[in-house]
Amino acid sequence: MSSKSLFITSLLFTLLSTHIFAESIHFKNLSGSWHLRVLDGKEVRKARAILEFDEGSMKIAGFDGCNSISGLLQEDPTTHNYHTKLTSTRMACRGSIHRYVSQNLHQTLESRFIIKKETKYGIKGITIKSNKHELFFKKMGKDSWF
Repeated sequence: MSSKSLFITSLLFTLLSTHIFAESIHFKNLSGSWHLRVLDGKEVRKARAILEFDEGSMKIAGFDGCNSISGLLQEDPTTHNYHTKLTSTRMACRGSIHRYVSQNLHQTLESRFIIKKETKYGIKGITIKSNKHELFFKKMGKDSWF
């Protein structure tokens, strides 16, 4: 095998392995509270955005950095994409990081997105990814689900 073929084979294996290890996860395995750590590569822990997943009712609730939020998740059984229509309180945001998180969290959850479990930044968690945004969450409390 030539070095070029070996390189291409190795690259394809790496890409496939990355996809396999960043494994999709079913909503029912997410029960609990999740703290948003990183949004589109920017550390946003100070916004204190939290999502809570209720496996029995397919509901999410929490705090978007500015307001309480809730919604009923809809899943496409073919693609395992999710989306929701969020309801929220209407309090003003305290700072620019809070507005940034609130706006992009809503935009992500109201569009089509996938949920996958993975380790990023040395932390085990989940990524919620839409066409426009990528949000990384760490589970609050015990980390036994991973």
